[in-house]
Amino acid sequence: MAAKAKPTRATASAKAFSDEELGAIRDRVEEEKAAARRGGKADGEADLLAAIAKMSAADRELATKVHAMVTAAAPQLKPKTWYGMPAWARGDKVVCHLQPAGKFKTRYATFGFSDIAHLDDGNMWPNAFALAKLTSADEARLAALVKQAAG
Repeated sequence: MAAKAKPTRATASAKAFSDEELGAIRDRVEEEKAAARRGGKADGEADLLAAIAKMSAADRELATKVHAMVTAAAPQLKPKTWYGMPAWARGDKVVCHLQPAGKFKTRYATFGFSDIAHLDDGNMWPNAFALAKLTSADEARLAALVKQAAG
């Protein structure tokens, strides 16, 4: 009986991540390389719009609405991409981001806030929301949270 090959560090690491997760990591590396080529500056708006353009029709429609909502609610946040997803930042720190459903093959998109978002409310508060679609009421609720999160 042949001895089973011991997994190498590379194969063990590769199996730890899904193809979608590895793709997100590659996206992040490309974002850093693009910023380096631009002298440390990213073209956030252009990068975000390019990321939205690559999405499926449903994700693209949702991302377009979310981008308009975030931009209106918190114009001080700067658009960028983060792991290939639309994000909005204060300085270099992401405050909120949209994970499209197609990114990790989930049944809904997720709009999330980072730990620097000013949303603290006692000992527990929401930091992400599932988005199947965005009604005007949902948009208003999310806009209020984005405004608060932006500080």
